[in-house]
Amino acid sequence: MKKAILAAALAAALATSASAQSVGEKSGVNSTLGIAPKTEDFIKEVAMSDMTEIGAAKIAQQKGNADEKKFAEMMITDHTKTSTELKSMVTGEMKSAIPAALDDASEKKLAKLRDAKPEDFAATYDPMQVSAHKDAVSLFERYAKGGDNNSLKDWAGKTLPVLQHHLEMAQALDKNRK
Repeated sequence: MKKAILAAALAAALATSASAQSVGEKSGVNSTLGIAPKTEDFIKEVAMSDMTEIGAAKIAQQKGNADEKKFAEMMITDHTKTSTELKSMVTGEMKSAIPAALDDASEKKLAKLRDAKPEDFAATYDPMQVSAHKDAVSLFERYAKGGDNNSLKDWAGKTLPVLQHHLEMAQALDKNRK
């Protein structure tokens, strides 16, 4: 069954190449197989993740409990820093990979947080942070190991411990909520 799903995903990846992000990265096939993302995909994913994290953190500062507010403050500081660093390293044609606005999926995540009742906020925000940081750790690990832009590859490796720390903190938030 897994082979059939993987084969279908790979077929879709080969059939559709005219998108802003490769299908392998969009569908999660690259992550499942441990394949490094293309540089353009890495840039787009990092920028989108940073914008989403900052947006979610701003909502958490309004709706979250004390622990979530403290975590949110760190997310704003750290993800603003990575955004600035990324933008300073990306040159030439690759600058077009940096999205100007959130995509639909990210907008929906933020809408879900904005719409959450205060008593339900932690149940939405905490697992969302765990998932987002698992994805970020995977993305940075894969690019640090196999990326094709040396400066971004080095940066991914240097940034990875911070993201792993964020994941640990998000997991603690989620665990303490239960």
